[in-house]
Amino acid sequence: MPALPSLRRLLLASAFAIPAAAPHAATKTADASHDFDFEIGTWKTHVTRRLHPLSGSNEWVELDGTSVVRKVLDGRANTVELDISGPSGHISGLAMRFYDASARQWSIHYASLDAGQLTPPLFGRFKDGRGEFHGQDTLAGRSIFVRFVITCATHDTCRFEQSYSDDGGQHWETNWIATDTRVASASGTPE
Repeated sequence: MPALPSLRRLLLASAFAIPAAAPHAATKTADASHDFDFEIGTWKTHVTRRLHPLSGSNEWVELDGTSVVRKVLDGRANTVELDISGPSGHISGLAMRFYDASARQWSIHYASLDAGQLTPPLFGRFKDGRGEFHGQDTLAGRSIFVRFVITCATHDTCRFEQSYSDDGGQHWETNWIATDTRVASASGTPE
């Protein structure tokens, strides 16, 4: 029998499930294992981050750096190395994303190198060029919902937005906006 936190994550993931489609696919397919292929390569990233989420504060900071996305396991998984800095400090982290063929959805796991441990996963998929992922976490000792949305205006520009909710998903507060611009493809050549 799964532990209670794992069961909550599974229930939450199924509650937020949406149909799958690759972000740049001309036709829809049941196999969404290559949904993140568009992102493989090196990106320049500009991040705007709310310093104190869900506290009533509207203080934001800006950071710049790179995001390097690598395909593993024939595209059914990938890694994202984030390295950004600004006047507020430096953030280095690693995201790991895995495709679950039976559920036709992805899980996203993130670890800040400062904390040295994985956050609870987010679950979701792409539909009509928009990726939406949901999960549950804690902030300052209280349970919150997390929403992560990926949209790409062009092949070379994508936006990643994270929001938190402490009222069961009725209201969301954005706390992280990353705008990525492609620097190089997976082969290392500029696009």
